[in-house]
Amino acid sequence: MRNMRVLSILLSVVLLHVSYAQTCPANGLALTPPMGWNSWNAFGLQKKSITAEVVEGEADAMVSSGMAAAGYTYVNIDDGWQDEQRDSHGNIQPNPNYFPNGMQPVVEYVHSKGLKIGIYSSPAAKTCAGNMGSKGHVQQDANTFASWGMDFLKYDWCNGAQNGQTMQLQFAAMCNALEATGRPMVYSLSLIGQMQVWTWGESVGGNMWRVALDVKADYFRMAEQGFINNGLGSYAGPGHWNDADMLQIGNPGGVNQTGMLCTTPKTAEALGYCHTQMGLWAILSSPLIAGNDLRNMNATVKDILTNPYIIAVDQDASSTPGTRVWQVGPQEIWARHMSDGTTTVGVFNHVSGSAPVALPFSLIGVSGQVDAINMWSGKNLGVISDGYMTTVPPFDVVMLKLTPQKH
Repeated sequence: MRNMRVLSILLSVVLLHVSYAQTCPANGLALTPPMGWNSWNAFGLQKKSITAEVVEGEADAMVSSGMAAAGYTYVNIDDGWQDEQRDSHGNIQPNPNYFPNGMQPVVEYVHSKGLKIGIYSSPAAKTCAGNMGSKGHVQQDANTFASWGMDFLKYDWCNGAQNGQTMQLQFAAMCNALEATGRPMVYSLSLIGQMQVWTWGESVGGNMWRVALDVKADYFRMAEQGFINNGLGSYAGPGHWNDADMLQIGNPGGVNQTGMLCTTPKTAEALGYCHTQMGLWAILSSPLIAGNDLRNMNATVKDILTNPYIIAVDQDASSTPGTRVWQVGPQEIWARHMSDGTTTVGVFNHVSGSAPVALPFSLIGVSGQVDAINMWSGKNLGVISDGYMTTVPPFDVVMLKLTPQKH
């Protein structure tokens, strides 16, 4: 009996330790969905190498384009920045060919622009692209990132199973390591929705977590991965957000991809591709992390990325992310009730021809007369009652802001 009691005590201690190890306190950051830029979509290893010159140029463009003024804050360096070896003390270091003066001057440059900067790693020995990961050096790498002045860490699950530990333990370990540094960093859990991460991401300190597969510069892949976020809004809120992946707006597509250039090859459809991602991401309260080369984006791309009506929807942390309220075939309607009493509606069309869609107010919980604004153009549509009939262009979304009339 005595041995059983001892065993029971030991088991309780072990369970207590595991429970603690699998959690991490909130860091108080990302009270609205983070907004910024990430290098991977435009400068992934399969295309070009990310360099100090590129990072500083993107920071310059974020400011000069007006994106910083619109709320974009983070300039994030994704996979490919690492050297092949750690230094003699085991410290991770940047590739000297890409960052010849080290990482510190780049961080200082980005900060001098009034922006913040982020870095990338993985809990495994190797990252998704086969570069240096943080296995065996979690606290050491967190200390290094903090010493450089990083403000954001994207922690990628690729090859994470090599550590022989549970997914939650590995993400919690880095969260606790970041906290121990004393430097606040937004913590992004990069995985493709495994183990329903939205149900536990907050408990391991995540400020945002990927909920689906990578989004490509392709309308159909983007829509496939974006619309499956329906129903996950209850897991999002200040400090913890469902991440539908980075924006592909402004990027050309690869083989068998439509591209997301917003103006070509078929202007109407291309514009619709970009509208759909931006509008849906905002309704979902997904982080808005641009993935195009900001240094050479055209005016249409810039206008979509900086649309004040759409950004205001995304950044409304006090309202619950929207949901699908109606779908018939390739058309669907989403609605989100905003904290200021207005309602945002997205009427989506997933085919190559224009489609008439009726929007009865009963679908969205709105009654009486409302003032309506087309959120893409800013055009006031006047006072409407009971419902609205609209024609949605090919592969596009009509975004409406409905404000109840005061009596």
